[in-house]
Amino acid sequence: MERKPLLITGAAVAALAVGGGALTYALSGTESTTGLDPFTTVTVDGHKALSGKIVAGRTQSKYSPLPWIGGETSGMECPDLKAVAGTEVTCTARDGGGKDLSIPVTVVKADASSVTWKFERA
Repeated sequence: MERKPLLITGAAVAALAVGGGALTYALSGTESTTGLDPFTTVTVDGHKALSGKIVAGRTQSKYSPLPWIGGETSGMECPDLKAVAGTEVTCTARDGGGKDLSIPVTVVKADASSVTWKFERA
């Protein structure tokens, strides 16, 4: 009879671990798809581009969604991101200790109405 509470406790711990892992995975994503509309689109070299302000805001919000994924950032700035697959830019920010960060951003795919891009955590 003493084994039953132990099995229940073990199952609960395992369920929490799986749930925590799934939450971390869901929130730690570095890829975004953003629509190109009149509010988010600018022009760079004759091509549609995603405004750097949109890229900076999304990157900062996803850079450290949970404390064990990444540290806090401030002062995130990004150049406009041309909606052409393979385009690369570098965003800058500061970590919680005031250290400068360089955050690479790459366009994964783009079409007339959206751009899919990702960033790398430093």
